[in-house]
Amino acid sequence: MASKEQTIRLTMAQALVRYLAAQYIEIDGKRVRLCAGGFGIFGHGNVTCLGEALYEHREELPLRRGQNEQSMALAGIAYAKEKLRQRFMFATASAGPGTTNLLTAAALAHTNRLPILLLCGDTFLTRLPDPVLQQVEHFNNPALGVNDAFKSVTRYWDRITHPAQIVQSLPQAIATMLDPADCGPAFLGLPQDVQGWAWDYPVSFFEERTHHIRRQMPDEREIAVAVSALKAAERPILIAGGGVQYSHAVPELRAFVEAHNIPVVETIAGRANLVHGERLNCGPIGVTGSDSANTLAEEADLIFAVGTRLQDFTTGSWTAFDQDAKLVTLNVARHDADKHSALSVVGDAKLGLGAISNALGGHSFAPTWSDRAEKLTKQWDAYVDGNISPTSDDGQNRPMSYAQVVGAVNQLCDKRDRVVAAAGGLPAEVTANWRTLDVGTVDVEFGYSCMGYEIAGAWGARIAQQEDEAAQDTICFTGDGSYLMMNSDIYSSVLAGNKLIICVCDNGGFAVINKLQNNTGNASFNNLIADSNISVEPFAVDFAAHAASMGALAETVHSIDEFKEAFKRAKSADRTTVISMQVDAFDGWTTEGHAWWEVGTPEVSSSKSVRESHQETEAGRERQRRGM
Repeated sequence: MASKEQTIRLTMAQALVRYLAAQYIEIDGKRVRLCAGGFGIFGHGNVTCLGEALYEHREELPLRRGQNEQSMALAGIAYAKEKLRQRFMFATASAGPGTTNLLTAAALAHTNRLPILLLCGDTFLTRLPDPVLQQVEHFNNPALGVNDAFKSVTRYWDRITHPAQIVQSLPQAIATMLDPADCGPAFLGLPQDVQGWAWDYPVSFFEERTHHIRRQMPDEREIAVAVSALKAAERPILIAGGGVQYSHAVPELRAFVEAHNIPVVETIAGRANLVHGERLNCGPIGVTGSDSANTLAEEADLIFAVGTRLQDFTTGSWTAFDQDAKLVTLNVARHDADKHSALSVVGDAKLGLGAISNALGGHSFAPTWSDRAEKLTKQWDAYVDGNISPTSDDGQNRPMSYAQVVGAVNQLCDKRDRVVAAAGGLPAEVTANWRTLDVGTVDVEFGYSCMGYEIAGAWGARIAQQEDEAAQDTICFTGDGSYLMMNSDIYSSVLAGNKLIICVCDNGGFAVINKLQNNTGNASFNNLIADSNISVEPFAVDFAAHAASMGALAETVHSIDEFKEAFKRAKSADRTTVISMQVDAFDGWTTEGHAWWEVGTPEVSSSKSVRESHQETEAGRERQRRGM
């Protein structure tokens, strides 16, 4: 007769936290906790039960209190990105608005294929006290609540209606977050009464487990088809995406480039796959790319896309490539590999690059093609030199610009500093003008293009960096619009001792969208503060005074030379420093390196300039690939 399995009686919340604390992963030969703790703002929906459980495990799973639920989750996502998806954090919020504040962050994680565990309060399963505080009632569906909104922005979703369910649900949530192909946010709705209900859990459920991330070997037949296409090509390029880093495939990428003499271009997510100056590292591609990469893309007869989901900013809304160019993809996610009828190789980038290289053997592409790539790259490098310079060719001082600020930081920072940017004009300026000093040191969040990620993401990245002895500073580029939208983690970083260097580029509003507005024939309207519905004369926000009020060191500068000196002081400071400056909203943009980008323009308008712009947009569509 089988012996009865040993059990322990715990609340659902206690069991959930105990299980998380027992999960480990091996990274570079070192065993560490898989969950690095989390972020939480407590309310009546999560404080009494989940809060009690987290308190008991506060040493194993440190809980950090942010100032806004969205920014907490963004910090957790940035942590996971810096850790190359090998570790994750959780974010917990109360029922109601605390939970709905997480929706934007969940969408960002989903879009960027990044893991975070969302533990959200919910209404009572019994419904006996209904309607409760912060409950959104649906008259014809009492089971429907705000937590259901997360179904569209998470990879895994569950509402726990009985304590026993986490025995199945928690392992599935973790498996999703660790799955290279299906990675993304996991959501658990935790009704307030169920959090406190107890059950006799198997003791074995809480045994320590060490996880390893799966590596999928590509199919031999898919490799053979890809290799045949590559061998038939004369002018191929390799597009390296963020998946190269998540797969730890940078050495294989370098080996592939050298063995087969193929030019490499990088996506926004793939920035910092290769270091600036490496042979055949030809710059960023796409709408916010470089002339070198985009010219090569136009001339290439084969596109080999590795670890990229081929977003429109990479493909120029699918106008960046010749209509007849072959498309070969290598991606661990079938959904991404099979886009645009590509010759797809589904599998791990590290294993796939090695297998394809072996199958190619000694095949090397013509030096005339690689020579052209190197020539174009040198020309782009010369353009960047001038673009980041504070003086024009005739020696005159130029108005301060994003590019100049990016260039100044690039010149002064340590090679292991991590730079963070997101949304607005800065992602384009960083992508185009940044010269990578070391692998994996750039986080430009442009998958979801989320304003507010900048400072919160830098905080999460800093937490991750402080676990790495080789890491240096975390540098955040943010515009005034994003700063005003979400800045409270300056205070969080000061309280927690997570030093940041925050560069605030103030151009008087949402200047990059104003530029798009003007470039499509529209008048400036509701983007720059001066062009909005205001009742007083527009004035500049004193960002330095605001940041200082949250405990940061802060100063305002008026030239690039002043900025450089301030940046040096920030490097030597012992806590978060904010450097504020006004930059040109109209003429300070990087003007080269742009591929066509499709935006909706009015077919009918009373404005002649809008009608003319629509015609120009439609003309650009002639190069658009519509499948093969």
